Amino acid sequence: MYAFLIPLLKIVVVMAGLFGAVPVLVYFERRIAAFIQDRLGPNRVGPMGLFQPLADAIKMIFKEDIVPDHVDRVLYVLAPVLAFVPPALAFAVIPFGHPIRLLGDRIDLAIAPAGMGVLFLLAVGSTSVYGIAFGGWASNNKFSLLGGLRSSAQMISYEIPLVLALVAVLMTAGTLDLGRIVAQQAEFHLGILPAWNLFHQPIAFLIFFIAAFAETNRLPFDLPECEPELIGGYHTEYSSMKFAMFMMGEYVAMISMSALLVTFFLGGWSFPGIDPTSTALLSGIASVVAFAAKVAAVLFVFMWVRWTLPRFRYDQLMNLGWKVLIPLALLNIMATGVVGVA
Repeated sequence: MYAFLIPLLKIVVVMAGLFGAVPVLVYFERRIAAFIQDRLGPNRVGPMGLFQPLADAIKMIFKEDIVPDHVDRVLYVLAPVLAFVPPALAFAVIPFGHPIRLLGDRIDLAIAPAGMGVLFLLAVGSTSVYGIAFGGWASNNKFSLLGGLRSSAQMISYEIPLVLALVAVLMTAGTLDLGRIVAQQAEFHLGILPAWNLFHQPIAFLIFFIAAFAETNRLPFDLPECEPELIGGYHTEYSSMKFAMFMMGEYVAMISMSALLVTFFLGGWSFPGIDPTSTALLSGIASVVAFAAKVAAVLFVFMWVRWTLPRFRYDQLMNLGWKVLIPLALLNIMATGVVGVA
């Protein structure tokens, strides 16, 4: 019974934190956008507009759910689910803290720690494109279809350099186990500089960081839903909670991608002062706080970039992926192999 309750508790806590973070991110994105663009932001519903996400949720729940007659109903309903679930599943293998000992048992602070966790992440991440592609196709609307096709081409194009960037990291780490990758980064060079893969693989970090924006359809790579050309893109025909699931899926994907960036390049849960060999409860809590703080910092950069840079043209987007990032990622892998052999 005890062995069953611990994984269940981890699932509940992680999913509650993940879904609870979405309305918080919506609020902070509005405040950050207002600050960057010299506007007020939400300031009416509750003190400092803190209840604005609650008002948005109530609006989405009670809005009329309009389903056009010309849609493919099965795929139309399935698309928001496919856009929402895969990013959430990524957290099944991401270690968000170092192992702790509780009631005499060692507990890994990951829902399902796996020796082949990277392969699971790549398999799950590759399915997220289906939600957006199905949404565009099932809507039976030319603007939605163009948005779905754009998104499919964009996500496939940028998934290649993203995976190639991870290949260089895996060559350096020598393992597919996310826990071991983080543990290696918990060490220090010269007793001062953290052994983060950011310093071992700066080019891979840059490639992964750029590809992460394209994979999550965030500005300056939000071509699948650009209003001047496609009205709303793949979700033009969606309303109520179906539209809300697309929006929540984007934020969950942003959280997942930030967590992966932290795990692979920024030391995961490790931080100066946290003993990676300790299994004490307080040390474990500190590692979770360190992980959450790093993810929050990356999320702030996501929002900062969105409200600072203009949208790319589609030809610029594809040229950057195929003519710059992929060759650069291949050269980085070659350099990593040469350095490793030397």
